Amino acid sequence: MHPALSVIFFTTLSGAGYGLLVWLGISVMLLQARGSMAPQLASMQLIAAATGVVLVTVGLLCSLGHLGKPQRAWRAMSQWRTSWLSREGVLALLTYLPTLAMAVLLWRGVKTPDAAALLALVGMATTLLSLATIACTAMIYASLKPIPAWTHPLVLPGYLLFALLGGAALLFVLMLWRLPAGGAETGLSNILAVLGVLAAVLKLIYWRETDRDRLPSRGAAVGLPGREVEVFERPHTEANYITREMAFVVAREHALKLRWLAVSLFAGVPLLAALAIAASPKSTALLLPLTVLAVLAGTFVERWLFFAQAKHIVSQYY
Repeated sequence: MHPALSVIFFTTLSGAGYGLLVWLGISVMLLQARGSMAPQLASMQLIAAATGVVLVTVGLLCSLGHLGKPQRAWRAMSQWRTSWLSREGVLALLTYLPTLAMAVLLWRGVKTPDAAALLALVGMATTLLSLATIACTAMIYASLKPIPAWTHPLVLPGYLLFALLGGAALLFVLMLWRLPAGGAETGLSNILAVLGVLAAVLKLIYWRETDRDRLPSRGAAVGLPGREVEVFERPHTEANYITREMAFVVAREHALKLRWLAVSLFAGVPLLAALAIAASPKSTALLLPLTVLAVLAGTFVERWLFFAQAKHIVSQYY
């Protein structure tokens, strides 16, 4: 399909934002379970919450750019019983509530056991709602049977994994910026390297299997499996919306280069950075921000390929 940049920016930015909120909610719950939180840590978490909200909001605004009439986007919320798109919108709005509540509590400071319990509760709600929103975003595509590559079982885990990778990278940079060095730099970089390698393995398996799978025959596409369906002439004599949007073709040689570029960015750079930081922890201040940029850029390329290489069954008629 033709890759719309608005959707790619949306899935990249909002995915990283929700991933950041997932890790933030987990860290808030764990710290409240310990019963203590340093002022510097609370300040860092407040900035992380604000960063996550900004990324999510920018991503959602980018998604409106793909709509014909963005002012009617609110109507999509009414179909939450049957539509993954509607569920995503509802959950995206609901996620703001515990996130903003968590930010307010962090800003005011936790001074009583009741406030600490409430902070842990909204942290857990932020994590669960963020994960659910990411899952709904993935299911928007995974539920589209006319595009076989999107119905692959690795689509949902892939969306979750890339969100967690981007969110972890952002959180670690904020920790490096706001918190004093405590010797945890190597551990943080190792976590990013492991997440990047897992994402690379998942995508390599996904690409291998989707390359091997073929589109259903014309007969199967019209509900006549096992029968030959002939096309006497092209449905249209010139290019149209379907040929532009549904039958977009990427040259195989270009696709291979972009795949290796994506893997090098979101997996290779974190791995090399982890090795360099293990050898010289002082390089963390330079390498970790570069790792964040590489992860986001690699995710952007991966998402472009996700859309550009997806073939709609309707292309069998053109």
